[in-house]
Amino acid sequence: MNRAELFSNVRKETIYIELLNEGTSVWRPTSALQVGPHTYVVLPTPNFDPEDEEWKFPPGSVVAGEVQTHGGEDILVAIVQADI
Repeated sequence: MNRAELFSNVRKETIYIELLNEGTSVWRPTSALQVGPHTYVVLPTPNFDPEDEEWKFPPGSVVAGEVQTHGGEDILVAIVQADI
């Protein structure tokens, strides 16, 4: 299998990552590559600064995602570290 075939089914999605140590529940939307059913690789936001925000799953993490309702809206949320 060549690289084009390997990545032909990869889709870019918006996923929400929980921010830690914010004093309240805060979620950061960012892009992720879907690499399997319910499995995503987290990508950084254009202005990602690990000194400013502590992401539960930093860019490069492989996570399992699920759709949850937050604020009356269905969003894709990173819930746990995963394997490819």
